[in-house]
Amino acid sequence: MTDQPTRRPTRATFTDQEALLFHSQGRPGKLEIIATKPMATQRDLSLAYSPGVAVPVLAIAADSSKAFDYTARGNLVAVISNGTAILGLGNLGALASKPVMEGKAVLFKRFADVDSIDLEVSTEDPDEFINCVRYLGASFGGINLEDIKAPECFIIEERLRELMDIPVFHDDQHGTAIIAAAGLINALHLTGRDVKSTKLLVNGAGAAGIACVELIKAMGFAPDNVILCDTKGVIYRGRTEGMNQWKSAHAAETDARTLEDAFVGADAVMGLSVKGAFSADMIRSMAPNPIIFAMANPDPEVTPEEVAGIRDDAIVATGRSDYPNQVNNVLGFPYIFRGALDVRATAINMEMKIAAAEALAALAREDVPDEVAAAYKGARPRFGRDYIIPVPFDPRLIHTVPPAVAKAAMETGVARRPIVDTTAYKNQLSARRDPVAGTLQRIFERVRRYPKRVVFAEGEEEQVIRAAISFVNQGLGTAVLVGREDRVQATARAAGIELDGREGLEIHNARLSKRNTAYAQFLYDRLQRRGFLLRDCQRLINQDRNHFAAAMVALGDADAVVTGVTRNYSLALEDVRRVIDPKPGHRVIGVSLVLTRGRTVLVADTAITEMPDERELAEISIEAANVARRLGYEPRVAMLAFSTFGQPEGERSERVREAVKILDGMRVDFEYDGEMGADVALNREFMAQYPFCRLTGPANVLVMPAFHSASISTKMLQELGGSTVIGPLIVGLDKPVQIVSLGARDSDIVNMAALAAFNIGG
Repeated sequence: MTDQPTRRPTRATFTDQEALLFHSQGRPGKLEIIATKPMATQRDLSLAYSPGVAVPVLAIAADSSKAFDYTARGNLVAVISNGTAILGLGNLGALASKPVMEGKAVLFKRFADVDSIDLEVSTEDPDEFINCVRYLGASFGGINLEDIKAPECFIIEERLRELMDIPVFHDDQHGTAIIAAAGLINALHLTGRDVKSTKLLVNGAGAAGIACVELIKAMGFAPDNVILCDTKGVIYRGRTEGMNQWKSAHAAETDARTLEDAFVGADAVMGLSVKGAFSADMIRSMAPNPIIFAMANPDPEVTPEEVAGIRDDAIVATGRSDYPNQVNNVLGFPYIFRGALDVRATAINMEMKIAAAEALAALAREDVPDEVAAAYKGARPRFGRDYIIPVPFDPRLIHTVPPAVAKAAMETGVARRPIVDTTAYKNQLSARRDPVAGTLQRIFERVRRYPKRVVFAEGEEEQVIRAAISFVNQGLGTAVLVGREDRVQATARAAGIELDGREGLEIHNARLSKRNTAYAQFLYDRLQRRGFLLRDCQRLINQDRNHFAAAMVALGDADAVVTGVTRNYSLALEDVRRVIDPKPGHRVIGVSLVLTRGRTVLVADTAITEMPDERELAEISIEAANVARRLGYEPRVAMLAFSTFGQPEGERSERVREAVKILDGMRVDFEYDGEMGADVALNREFMAQYPFCRLTGPANVLVMPAFHSASISTKMLQELGGSTVIGPLIVGLDKPVQIVSLGARDSDIVNMAALAAFNIGG
């Protein structure tokens, strides 16, 4: 892209202070290194280092390919930059690029389980940069170049590809090109066009623009049907001004000289330039059913609303997440490298890029699974003008794109380790998904589509104020802080937070609210036969924020409540239950989400029923299964005990067996079985020892025999590491309420507020 403005790269959904705190809280930065082998004993250390390490050293010295077997090289990518083109911020130097490069490494891990390390090279000299990187090849399985300005990026990538025997990929060029090409394939399909006759205009002759032209021509576009423009106009044959070898390679035989000329009759246009580059007259001059990809960062050349005001037959894509058809590089680079690494490719060639684009395009044409549909409440996306590119949280990406890339690598002879069993490979890829971000992202996306009014009951606390601001900034809805305005403002000022003039943020003082009388009367009507006088209820509403907040929701003045920062969980729940009843026909329980690599497991009841009897266990199972469905999972419920199918005997096991019989009589519509140990419930091989077990696979819902076992196990998992535990989430109340743990961080409060707005209990 050319002549990019210097500014923050995306529309802010956070404050500067939030961004700084995100990067500085706890361990600074976004990465850490964790050992993958045990380091607990002297023998472990001897194997990991001296003398045991000598054995793989000698093996690699004898056969260099063994480095992929005995070291992390085969799953390790270096993200390398010199900081000369950081996002839309310009040339700020190598060190300033480090947060971006760490972020890229995090995306590699989150989306494709590719380990990555960032390297910032402090030179703007292409030769020095090349010589620095070329000698690092033995350390990595691939090189991802990032944020290097044109034309140096072309020189650097080309030379490193020649010098190194591992994939070298400049994502700013090829990532955008691949995702845009995927969308273009589908747009051409929808408008009935053929690549050989389609007239395409690409505006922006920087790294991404030229990469788009190269890829599109490789896909079959006629060279003279593709016109490339820069800030001086059309790049045509014979032009000398502002030219270089990369532009000259794509000079077209055309009479068009200006961007306006090039627009006339164009079937499709790709913008990789600047905001406002496409005028209304340009859009009008395009052919019928035009395809407009306005991908300038951070603001598109023309917005979808602007196009809709000019003509109603266009297909529009942008780089923005708040519009349909987002051209997002995260759909590409993690999965392209995943496929390349898995076959130990020596390069990422044109055929592999085309394979990635075609796989993405084909995926968008398939029916959308429940996990994606969960983000579109009541509006399952379907292939069409507003859905031509998959969304980043589509779980099928991990087992769709890498196999296509790997296959192309094998067919073109750059794969050093061909994949024999494609089905097994796809299953292995599916197990690599990180469910933590995926689960929350789906929930956040749905809430953004249907924003809610959420009450933050403890509005005078700093982390609650930060959470409320983040909730609003992320487009999740309106945040209502309950507290004395002077105290809230004072806390905010002390923390460097500006509250004045913030849209979507309200402060309600319980004592001064005009709704106090109605809330107090409502509470009195509920509690008058439980020993409460009217003045008791007035005092609770005026002085206790949990009662006030819950009353707001109960009477329809808000949609959901989040609380718990300053009060014990059980006490906060007791406050809320004075105001809000269970949902008719439902049981109130606590459900915790245990998120680990490759699976999400729900655990119940982790908060409410201390020693459930058989009837209560059956009811808990039904509520937990409903939550699983709400999250997009088909429930497989395991009712746990210390015994498995009768051995050894025990009173608690008998209750679990009786609960299974009760569910049998209720004819519920989900898989369930018990009693069984947790190892049998979660391990397919162990479960296979019991061929009569009704579950078709490892359980994703675990019903514990008692509150104490549920609470102990989830807290132990949280503290030992390797798992993220969210909850307990309250399910079964008639209105959405969530309670965070005492002293929770602002990010935890935002997550719980989103879950409350999502109404996890349905």
